[in-house]
Amino acid sequence: MKILIACDSFKDALPAVEACQAIARGVQRALPAAELILSPLADGGEGTADILTYHSQGQRIELEVNGPLFQPVKASYGLSGDGQAAFIEMAAASGLPLLKQESRNPLLTTTFGTGELIRDAVGRGAKHILLGIGGSATNDAGMGMAAALGYRFLSEEGEVLPATGANLARVDVIDNSHALFGPGELRVEVLCDVDNPLYGEQGAAYVYAPQKGADEAAVQELDNGLRHFARKLKDKFGQDFADTPGAGAAGGLGAGAMAFLGATLRPGIETVMELSGFDALLPAAGLVITGEGMIDNQTLRGKLIHGIVRRAQAQSVPVIALCGALLAKPEEIEAIGLKAAFCIQNRPLSLAEALPETALHLERTADQVGRILGLGPLF
Repeated sequence: MKILIACDSFKDALPAVEACQAIARGVQRALPAAELILSPLADGGEGTADILTYHSQGQRIELEVNGPLFQPVKASYGLSGDGQAAFIEMAAASGLPLLKQESRNPLLTTTFGTGELIRDAVGRGAKHILLGIGGSATNDAGMGMAAALGYRFLSEEGEVLPATGANLARVDVIDNSHALFGPGELRVEVLCDVDNPLYGEQGAAYVYAPQKGADEAAVQELDNGLRHFARKLKDKFGQDFADTPGAGAAGGLGAGAMAFLGATLRPGIETVMELSGFDALLPAAGLVITGEGMIDNQTLRGKLIHGIVRRAQAQSVPVIALCGALLAKPEEIEAIGLKAAFCIQNRPLSLAEALPETALHLERTADQVGRILGLGPLF
């Protein structure tokens, strides 16, 4: 039997690669003759750069960049094995977890560090940028990213403006005379699974800025700034990016990436599965074992497991899932398309107790699943 093991990370507990390895140890113990194929995956959010680096047999690049408040932070990205592609998560340099709760303020934060990661990758020869934009602390519409790549943003008085959300409304001139490259000179794909416009009630400021520390007055100021900045982008690039689905993602970085980088926005899950070669592995598999931290009624709404199941069903390959918390009802598990789902906990545990034991519990549960599979048809 060939078994394809394709897991997301177990958040705060185990990276996807280690989760797949733990399941493989358990299955191999129960089914020594089974051929196991490991394909760790991600949904376009945290961990995506590591997964794409793994599948491309690439390397991790570490450097010091500017954090969300221009403070020095250590960040990393992945460079593909052939050196042609860079896998960057903006949260590594511009993410909300880099700031303490009391320091969060999207009027003051910047995506400058994300631009520094891109600049470093291009300097190493990358021609293709995969940019994950989840988890941002920012609302600067990519102004900071662009500034790190040589753009300047000038006020009516000719002052060079710091690239922050508070200065969006002050931009009078977008100067690209010192830009390192123009839109379209690189192949840039942004992994984005939201469809918010740049501004308005469903836009970046109103929907996401409160989570980043903005009060009601700041939300209004940011939204006004995004409206102004959108007009300046249209004047500069001859295109209105504001209503493109995903323009408001990551505090408007979706729009900024389209404008300054000529980026296209792609669904994260679909892109990761495509680049990992998942579809090519399916035909040889008799079973897929997947897993993630929680399976609930939201798993049907675009999470990684749903994407795996859709592809597996198209090739008539059954899917079993392991998880830390199983909150889905039997009918919901069936609606997801799983043949079965198993919670890995073997006794009542708090989250703090369960997280360090995730690998052990995955391995033990996979062992028991393997023993059932080894019985062959039961009915």
